[in-house]
Amino acid sequence: MAVLSILTYPDPRLQRKAEPVSVFDDDLHHFVGDLTETMYAGPGGVGIAAPQVDRPQRIVLVDVRPKLGENCHGLMVLINPELVAWEGMAVGREGCMSVPDFTGNVIRAERIQVQAQDASGRERSYECAGFEARAVQHEMDHLDGFLFLDRLVSRKIDLFRRKNYKK
Repeated sequence: MAVLSILTYPDPRLQRKAEPVSVFDDDLHHFVGDLTETMYAGPGGVGIAAPQVDRPQRIVLVDVRPKLGENCHGLMVLINPELVAWEGMAVGREGCMSVPDFTGNVIRAERIQVQAQDASGRERSYECAGFEARAVQHEMDHLDGFLFLDRLVSRKIDLFRRKNYKK
């Protein structure tokens, strides 16, 4: 496995809309392994999307155990994910490996249900709440070419220079 290079803002490739995955083969499994290693290697890495490493496919990984411990789903491999339900809204601070110098306040649903395929193509469904729901929504935005910068509550008062990026 390998740690892949992460595209950073303002790279225009981050704005591309990702294509659905249709082939579930050894290449996909290998890529998911590399993407997983890249996520865990990044400072604060609790999620990553394939477009962040210049692979415009609808692949998202989320694992919030570094922040929540075992009170979550663990590593979720979400291929071709779709939000099928959401409830409540809350403002929360977000950061991103593709925007390493800033964090910002973003409004997201507090509870979601997401359907996706796993790396073998099997259908999966997850109900997520709080920080885990926020992380899934944040990563899914990458699939449509959005960064948290595009979702800031206010560019004037809700964007913050990161003081220290702790791992």
